[in-house]
Amino acid sequence: MVACHCLACQRRSGSPFGVIAYYPVEAVRIEGEGTAYERETDEGNRFTNVFCPRCGSTLFVRAGKHPQLIGVPVGAFADPAFPPPARSVWEISRHSWVALPDGIAHFPRGRG
Repeated sequence: MVACHCLACQRRSGSPFGVIAYYPVEAVRIEGEGTAYERETDEGNRFTNVFCPRCGSTLFVRAGKHPQLIGVPVGAFADPAFPPPARSVWEISRHSWVALPDGIAHFPRGRG
């Protein structure tokens, strides 16, 4: 699970950061409609956000550099007991007031 502070995740989530839980592709079943938006990442890779065409919520994401994984935004689970992220990336654009749990890995840019 990753907390990303890049500007693209801030814009996608409407929040100071995005938190995404990643799973092996074979562990996730996709049903229904989705509208894909693909963009280039700050590292030059491809990143695809798939949105609900009715409400605009992010349903899942795919990172081109990790094709074996599919990410689900943690807010989609609507579970306050969901575990904290394991790492925090793109902290160079992290809002100064954002506090993160102790013990997670920190990377100023990308994965580190």
